[in-house]
Amino acid sequence: MKLIYLYHSGFALLGEGYTIIFDYFEDSASPSSGIVHDELLQRPGRLYVLSSHSHADHFNKEALTFREKHPDIVYIFSQDILHEEKLLSTDAVWLKKGDCYADDVLRVHAFGSTDVGISFLVEAEGKKIFHAGDLNNWHWMDESSEAEWKGYERDYLFELDCICSYTRNMDVVMFPVDPRLGTEYMRGARQFVEQIKTSIFVPMHFDEAYDKAAAFLPIAQKNGASMPMLRSRGQEIDL
Repeated sequence: MKLIYLYHSGFALLGEGYTIIFDYFEDSASPSSGIVHDELLQRPGRLYVLSSHSHADHFNKEALTFREKHPDIVYIFSQDILHEEKLLSTDAVWLKKGDCYADDVLRVHAFGSTDVGISFLVEAEGKKIFHAGDLNNWHWMDESSEAEWKGYERDYLFELDCICSYTRNMDVVMFPVDPRLGTEYMRGARQFVEQIKTSIFVPMHFDEAYDKAAAFLPIAQKNGASMPMLRSRGQEIDL
């Protein structure tokens, strides 16, 4: 398996005979050019496009045109996108928290979020690959009252418990490390790897703040996870 960082929370997972694109927002070179358009839409095998929710930085309607170049495609979207974008119910497989999609290649479990939509746990080739979407401890501690941020944290820990009830081991985790949260911006990611044994942790949702994302490395390593140092769009990670 190989993971390719596209941008923000967008990734492509290349497996044996299939490709998965998570939360397509922009391609690796620009909003409309890069590895997706130049290579992945021509890559043999089934193409899966997963979008965790309707926010513009996680769902780009352009992805619906991918079928024109790659007919063997499965769209797996959070149910909120159906209502927000006024799409046809036949355009995709629509998931809400607790739902599951499975075929002869993979299984996709929909877990909750602390924002809109869902998070994804993909099981393929004997591996568990988690994409958090906007699941995070969005505490905004530096600007919220203690009661407010503790409420946000309580909601996050509840969702984390739901995941833990299914599994406490994951091979790859893509999770927000967003410096906009302020001094405790790595708190949610730390809580995740403390509770779920993670082999490879991949930061996301950090825009261009690569150094801020890289600062999570010691925490990842302390909890037994390796972490690639993301430095640019289009970077490839061997899994």
